[in-house]
Amino acid sequence: MNIVVCVKRVPDSSARVKIAADGKSVDPAGIEFVLNPYDEYAVEEALRLKEKAGAGDVTILALGGPESAETIRKALAMGADRGIHLKDASPRDFFSTASAIAAELKGRPLDILLFGNKAIDDDGAQVAAMIATLLGLPYVGVITKLELNGTVATVHRPIEGGTEVVQVALPAAFSAQKGLNEPRFASLKGIMAAKKKPLEEKAPAAAVMNLDLVKLELPPARPAGKIVGTGKEAVPALVKLLREEAKVV
Repeated sequence: MNIVVCVKRVPDSSARVKIAADGKSVDPAGIEFVLNPYDEYAVEEALRLKEKAGAGDVTILALGGPESAETIRKALAMGADRGIHLKDASPRDFFSTASAIAAELKGRPLDILLFGNKAIDDDGAQVAAMIATLLGLPYVGVITKLELNGTVATVHRPIEGGTEVVQVALPAAFSAQKGLNEPRFASLKGIMAAKKKPLEEKAPAAAVMNLDLVKLELPPARPAGKIVGTGKEAVPALVKLLREEAKVV
């Protein structure tokens, strides 16, 4: 079984983000970058599928600047077999990213293609579906359960008020949602082994931008809270504020 997991290097969710001088990017100074948390579920699921099958190959693929190699190594330390680094620090929109990755995967032996549901930096949740479409693969997103029966996958995905169960023939692509599994921690042995695992560097197709990022802005600061009183005597004033200022009742 050949499984490919696409991952991304993102700022840690606890980082205090600052906008760079160009107004279009994040200032990396003082920020710790990590393997995208949703991608961790995808990596873990790939490893579990391989372990259950008793054989297979898990490849980690990332598109990004030189620093993305470290992100790939983190996934290799979890237990993946090899990595592919499409080395390019050029700005890319979603479709340009998807096109470069799809071009690399086209013609490669592939049974399952896994992604995180979304990257926590841009929150786009578009690249996975674009890649699957470019490769002509069936795609099911936001999955919380995946079971294989031969060449048929049964997946669960949350929908409003319930759970949708989908069956799809392999090869297929899926994006992982929180709840799919509990990602493992890399052991010291795994970290040491990751340094020796093959990591291939390639130059992807040049970026062709269809979207132009005009600027980034931080969200406005939240206004200070108000204390209108205590006990039941404060209820009328609270209701008035909710109706006239917050406009939620």
